[in-house]
Amino acid sequence: MTPRPPSSGPDPKKTAEEKSAPKKAAAPQKKAVAKKTTAKKAVPKQAAAKKAAAKKAVPKQAAAKKAATRKATTPGKAATPGKAAAEKAPAKKTLAGKPPAVTSPERTAPVGAAASPALGAGDRERLLNGTHHDPHSVLGAHPVPGGVAVRAFRPYARAVAVVAGELRAELHDDGDGFFSGLLPLDEVPAYRLLVAYEQTVQETEDPYRFLPTLGDLDLHLIGEGRHEQLWRALGAEPMTHQGVTGTRFTVWAPNARGVRVAGGFNFWDGTGHPMRSLGATGVWELFLPGIGAGELYKFEITRPDGSRTLRADPLARRTEEPPRTSSIVHTSHYAWGDEEWLARRADTPAHEAPLSVYEVHLPSWRPGLTYRQLAEELPAYVRDLGFTHVELMPVAEHPFGGSWGYQVTGFYAPTARLGTPDDFKYLVDSLHRAGIGVLMDWVPAHFPRDDWALAEFDGRPLYEHADPLRAAHPDWGTLEFDFGRREVRNFLVANAVYWCEEFHIDGLRVDAVASMLYLDYSREPGQWTPNEHGGRENLDAVAFLQEMNATVYRRVPGVVTIAEESTAWDGVTRATHHEGPSGFGGLGFGLKWNMGWMHDSLQYMSHEPVHRKYHHHEMTFSMVYAYSENYVLPISHDEVVHGKRSLVSKMPGDWWQQRADHRAYLGFMWAHPGKQLLFMGQEFAQGAEWSEAHGPDWWLLDPQYGAAADHRGVRDLVRDLNAVYRATPALWQRDTDPSGFEWVVGDAADDNVFAFLRYAADGAPVLAVSNFSPVVRPDYRLGVPDDVPAWHEVLNTDAIRYGGSGVSNPDPVKPEPQGWHGRPASIRLTLPPLSTVWLRPA
Repeated sequence: MTPRPPSSGPDPKKTAEEKSAPKKAAAPQKKAVAKKTTAKKAVPKQAAAKKAAAKKAVPKQAAAKKAATRKATTPGKAATPGKAAAEKAPAKKTLAGKPPAVTSPERTAPVGAAASPALGAGDRERLLNGTHHDPHSVLGAHPVPGGVAVRAFRPYARAVAVVAGELRAELHDDGDGFFSGLLPLDEVPAYRLLVAYEQTVQETEDPYRFLPTLGDLDLHLIGEGRHEQLWRALGAEPMTHQGVTGTRFTVWAPNARGVRVAGGFNFWDGTGHPMRSLGATGVWELFLPGIGAGELYKFEITRPDGSRTLRADPLARRTEEPPRTSSIVHTSHYAWGDEEWLARRADTPAHEAPLSVYEVHLPSWRPGLTYRQLAEELPAYVRDLGFTHVELMPVAEHPFGGSWGYQVTGFYAPTARLGTPDDFKYLVDSLHRAGIGVLMDWVPAHFPRDDWALAEFDGRPLYEHADPLRAAHPDWGTLEFDFGRREVRNFLVANAVYWCEEFHIDGLRVDAVASMLYLDYSREPGQWTPNEHGGRENLDAVAFLQEMNATVYRRVPGVVTIAEESTAWDGVTRATHHEGPSGFGGLGFGLKWNMGWMHDSLQYMSHEPVHRKYHHHEMTFSMVYAYSENYVLPISHDEVVHGKRSLVSKMPGDWWQQRADHRAYLGFMWAHPGKQLLFMGQEFAQGAEWSEAHGPDWWLLDPQYGAAADHRGVRDLVRDLNAVYRATPALWQRDTDPSGFEWVVGDAADDNVFAFLRYAADGAPVLAVSNFSPVVRPDYRLGVPDDVPAWHEVLNTDAIRYGGSGVSNPDPVKPEPQGWHGRPASIRLTLPPLSTVWLRPA
């Protein structure tokens, strides 16, 4: 796979923003309190009468304390600033350095004392320590004997007042950032807070006056692990709630003792923004008014042992560019233009349609280009070469570029290296409008151990398995998901749906499926525990993959899921409800990478032609199992890195022979049953291994380069292969049907020759012949059907325009009545050296 990445990203608490955050001011000895006016209409008679009755019930000691408090609030004649000034104008410093008085010219209400509104010691301690499960039950406004208690928790504030219509009342400073007061009202009013800081006064909504933003249905589905649009319930969602705009923050952290929201809007100090726990679901929620798209945030989680950890949002839809690690509140404003593409996407199943895939690592295809800049170049290039689809190596956010995206920390966020989520949508849209499908690598098998991401997210194993032997991936230094936990399965299933629904992705290539399916994958005896039946199959992973495939196919018609599965697991592309010989239902994938064909055929091609006759079976064995699954033939990034050499460099001989073998191999591959996938750079015979640091060697195509014609010739061949392939149903229509293939000669080992027929649904044939020896074979006789009057050469990898020697069959070839290879007729061809030719009925 890839090297284990270092933990990356600075701690947001050490950012410049936090360093400049105001320190909590010590309470002044004498708090500046707004003087109250006594306008005749200030207090309704009913409220005044109730207040008077309440005063009579106050004990003498409380009354004396109140009198001392009211000493600074006796009604006076001094003019007070208007409401607008309190909202917008920065606070003026007084000589004594006190905050300004928060008052109103319209109406002032004294703070009542029928019941003490101040928080008890227990609630204060839990809020200060970040361990309160229900801050909304004690903060905000609540009916109490004698009126409505209002409590605010505003660290660093100098004063806090309540504004409710014409009523304005200053809350008492209870210390440690807590403020409280008792309003002489019968019911909780609609109110706002005026908060005075050292240099300014802010009028704001109170986050703790709002009802929960998640309904019972959302919580029920989350609890069951069946919320198929989980991203609409968890994460950061800008919205209007109870008539107020802001952002709802939600996170699943069932082991946490408390969760708070920290971000740029509170100088990365989440103390004043504790979240509430919603029932037994493990979901925490807080609606923050006035917070919108673009704000940075994380979740400050108090672990079971009391320690704290600052975590990125697992469902963040946008992130900072690595190595920075914060999540970003995001709202999409993208307007799609691919309606025509989506409308016809489901017309033909993928395994019965032409599927020729160009695999791309976006950050290095053209290094330095953004999503939008790539949208100006990639669709045109892929369309010119005739590929039907691109496959993007993982796009989800990942901290370590050297992992190529296969160690994901932001499963719901396209990497910020290339732009915003809307920019990525623009790229997908551009590809669709160019007639190109978009497949995406998806990595649900494992995740890295970075301590700001998913690892022990809330202080205990959560997304990973609780058993260390099941959690630690033995190969990549990562952690494996706990597929047996319903919430984790939900996180991943919804993620698959998310990319298809929100980004119009046409298919998911699922990485490292084999590592998920087997409990003993890369583990020695004693390092794994058998399943309940005593077997090595990971039953939880099987159930997860079945659920994922069934859900995606049900919700998003026309998509395809593709398994990178390197073993002989039975039924990878069988329907989930069809049980196989092993007793399992199928995994439900649409296609599977044929890793066996890839390894065998590349092994054959690596031998000198003189030795190939001893390895002939390596090119024919794939047809023994070709119809056991729906296959893709992959020449992927994994085959051209880490010392494996590029495709052309795997070939033996001199430069001419290498290119000839390269071309002949591609011709054989495109004719073989199964879909095709080719990694970038191999379409023009790049000689060097791929590196994510600089991408393909485009300079090889520069006309100023002496050997540019050699590389352009190979690219021209790929263009023609795709053109003929797409126009010839025999090469793709029956890829999964044995009636679509017949060997003409599969045992000509001494000649290094392979010949076979492909058939379309209507019976139209194509004859493919490969000669993997470096000699011309004139008058090579091949048996053919007797109902084709003549054959015409439609593609020859040895053509001069591709860099070949130009040996060909320029005229139509007519069958002779001489039987051969068990057929009633035969033709004689001239086979070029190291070549593949295709012939169709003339």
